[in-house]
Amino acid sequence: MSAAAGLKRLGIILLAAIACGLAVLTTAGYLISADTVRQQVIAEIRSVTGLEPVLRGKASVSLFPTGSVSFGDVIFGDAMQPALVAERLTARLRFFPLLVGHVEIADVSLDHPRIAIDFQSDGQSNWSGLMEALTRSQTAAQRLTSFSEMRIDGGTVVIHDAARKITETLYGVEFSLAWPSISKSFGATGRFIWHDAPVDASLTLADFPAALAGSRSGLKLRLSSTPLKAAFEGAISLKPTVKVEGTLAADAPSLRNAMVWSGQKPPPGGGFGRFAIKAKTNVVGGTISLSSVNVELDGNSAEGVLTFAADGRQTLQGTLAADSLDLTPYVSTVRLLTANERAWNNGRITLDGLAGLDLDLRLSAANVIVSAAKLGRTAIAANLRGSHLVITVGEAQAYGGVIKGSLALANMSEGIDLKSQLQFTDVDLESCLGQLFGLRRLEGKGNIALAVEGGGDSVLAVTHTLNGTANLVGTNGALVGLNVEQLLRRLERRPLSGGGEFRSGHTPYDKITVALRVTQGTVLVEDVKVEGAAVTLALAGSASIPARELDLKGTAALAAPSRPGAAPFELPFIVQGSWDDPIMLPDAEALIRRSGAAAPLLDAVRERRARDSVRSAIERLTGGASAAGTIPTTEQSPAPAAVEKPQ
Repeated sequence: MSAAAGLKRLGIILLAAIACGLAVLTTAGYLISADTVRQQVIAEIRSVTGLEPVLRGKASVSLFPTGSVSFGDVIFGDAMQPALVAERLTARLRFFPLLVGHVEIADVSLDHPRIAIDFQSDGQSNWSGLMEALTRSQTAAQRLTSFSEMRIDGGTVVIHDAARKITETLYGVEFSLAWPSISKSFGATGRFIWHDAPVDASLTLADFPAALAGSRSGLKLRLSSTPLKAAFEGAISLKPTVKVEGTLAADAPSLRNAMVWSGQKPPPGGGFGRFAIKAKTNVVGGTISLSSVNVELDGNSAEGVLTFAADGRQTLQGTLAADSLDLTPYVSTVRLLTANERAWNNGRITLDGLAGLDLDLRLSAANVIVSAAKLGRTAIAANLRGSHLVITVGEAQAYGGVIKGSLALANMSEGIDLKSQLQFTDVDLESCLGQLFGLRRLEGKGNIALAVEGGGDSVLAVTHTLNGTANLVGTNGALVGLNVEQLLRRLERRPLSGGGEFRSGHTPYDKITVALRVTQGTVLVEDVKVEGAAVTLALAGSASIPARELDLKGTAALAAPSRPGAAPFELPFIVQGSWDDPIMLPDAEALIRRSGAAAPLLDAVRERRARDSVRSAIERLTGGASAAGTIPTTEQSPAPAAVEKPQ
C-alpha cells in the first residue's frame, strides 16, 4: 500500500507541475506583447545571421500551446535583386525561456524560398556582402546564445554565371542546416532535384567561422543520385583563391548516361558504361588535379594522373597506364562494311560530342583488344581540339609486328575529314590486310606504308574521295587461292586444254612489291611484282575502292625453262571482278599462237587470200556452197549452216 501511495503522490506532483507550466505559459501569453516577440525574433535573426530581413507580408505570433512567430514574404539582400525570397519565415521559440518572459529561437524554417546566386566576372557574387555579414556574426558569444538550426522546405536555387554562360536550377530543395552552439562545425543534409533526378546530399564543415572567413576548414561532401554517386573528404579554403585538397571517389552505372544527365554531350560511338574513379584531389582556382588515380571504365582499369581545367574551354589532360585494355566497346558501332561484308557501309558518320571538350591524353597498356585484333604492348596519344581528333600510335605490337603512325578525324558540316599515315613493320600480311581491308589472299611477313586522306558523311562516301599512296613489301609468303605454277605448266604442255581448276592452293613467293597511288577512290597500280622460286608475276592497271573491283593486266612466267635451251614459259593474263573473289583469265590469243595446230588458223583469219582458201576447203569437205566467198573472222561471225554427212 505504501508503494502505491508513493506513486499516487508522484503523479499528483507531476500533474501539478504541468498545470503550473501551462498556467505560466498562458499567463506569459498575456504578459508578453506580440510586438515585443516579433521585435526580439527579428533582432535574434539579425544577430545570428548578420542579415537584415525585409518583412513585406503579415506577421503572426502564437504563444500557446507552443511559441512561434511567422512572417510572410521575407527577403534578404537587395530589395531590387534579392538573394533570398521566402514565402514564409517561421521561428519556433524555446519553451522554458518563454515561461519567464524571455524570447529565444529554437529553430527557423523557410517555406518555398527562392535563392539566387549570381557570379560576377571577378569571382564575386550577390552573396559576397551577405557572407561577410554572416562571418562577422559568428563570434563565440553569439554562437552560445543563438539558435543553431534552420530548415528549407520546397526551395528553389538558381545559379547563374554570366561569364561562363551557365544557368543551373535546383528544384524541390529540402534541407536541414545545423551549427551546434558548443562547437565550430556546420552540417547540412537533405535533397534536391537536378535535371529531373533527385539527389541526396550532405555537407559538413569542421570550422564554420573559418570557412566563412575563407580560411582553411575540413570538408566532407556526399552526393547520391541514380545517375551518379560522389564523395569528397578533405579541406577547403577560399582566400586568396579557391583551394580544395583531399580524396575524391565517384561511380556511375553508365558514364554516358551520367554525362547526358549533367548536360554534357557524350562521345560518339559505343562504350562509356560502368564507371568508377578514386583519386587524391587538388583544386586551385578552376583547375582540378587528380593524382594516384584509379579509374575503371567498361571493365578496364588504369592508373595515372589527370588534370581538368574549366577556365575558358574545358580541357582534360593526363597519363594512364593499364595491364590490359579492351577497346571493343568504343568501336562496336563502327561498321566499315555492310552485314554481308561485300560492300562499304553507307550509314551516316557523326562525330557529335567532340566539340565541348579539349583532350590531351596519353595511354599505355601491356595488352590491347580491339574487336578481333589482339595487340601487345601499346602506347597511344589522343589529342582533341575544336572537334579535331588526332590519335597518334607511338608503338603498338600487332599482327606479329609493330604499328606506328597517326589517324586524324575532323567533324565537318558535310561529314568528316580523314587523314591517316600508318607504318606497319614486319606484320603478318594475311591477318593485317584481312582485318583492316577485308583482303585475305596474301600470306607472309611484310612492311606496309599507308598515307591517305578523304572525306564524306559515310564510309562509302569517304572511299569516293580517297587520295594518297600505299606501298607494300612482303617476303616468304604465298598468294592464297591461286596456283599459278600449276596453271602455267599445264598451259605450257597443252595451250588449248583450258585452265582447269586452278583457283585453289597457293603460289609461294620470295618477295612481293606493291606501289599504289590513290586518286579520288581509284587505285592506280604503279608497280606490282611477285618473285618466287617457281614463278614471277607483274601487274598493272587499276582498282576501284568504292566498288571493290579490280581491272588488272599482267604477265605470269615460270622462273626456269621446262627444257634446256628454251625460253621460260610466260603468259599474259587479266584479273577482273570483286577483290574478294577475283577472276583470272589467261590471254586466249597467246595460247592459240603457242598451239602448233591452231596457230595457222589464227594467221589465216587475218589474211583475205588465206581466209578464202580455208573457206573453200571447208566447203568441199562439208558439201556446202559458199554464199559470201569469205570465211568468218573474229570481227564477223558466220550464220549457222546445216552440214550433211557424206553418203
